[in-house]
Amino acid sequence: MNKQEKREQQLRRLQDSKVYHAMESLERYMDRYYLDAIIGFIPGWGDAFSLLCATPFIYFSARVIKSVPLTLAVINNALRDILLGLIPFFVGDIIDAFHRSNARNMAMVRGFVEGDETVIRQVNQRAWQAAAVLGLLLALIALMIWLLVSFGQYLISLF
Repeated sequence: MNKQEKREQQLRRLQDSKVYHAMESLERYMDRYYLDAIIGFIPGWGDAFSLLCATPFIYFSARVIKSVPLTLAVINNALRDILLGLIPFFVGDIIDAFHRSNARNMAMVRGFVEGDETVIRQVNQRAWQAAAVLGLLLALIALMIWLLVSFGQYLISLF
């Protein structure tokens, strides 16, 4: 078996996996049918569900493909999606409809699985940037949660 045949066999194996099909389904329902934005209208729970939907992408990139840069980029997209979704008064949910983090994650995963040199090069170039952004996004998410809780307590104190 030559190198090209091995590559094609590995590609078929990855594309036939249950996790890969789950990611395709998540992308379709959450982004193409705007379920991510609709679920985001449920305060608190919608964003938690969005983060849960990123789990197959993180698992696939970290455990199946075993690419640290891809995993960092996928986590970066997921956290950015959560941060945008936390913007109050449904503004975040409207922005979330256009951000489409699941579609972005699926495009990166497909690029790695199919060996798209452009996608691989872009993700590798952004690996360090993604690590720095992850720290910043985690801090911003913590700040946003604190602000929302404080604002909620203020509103409750008015009554």
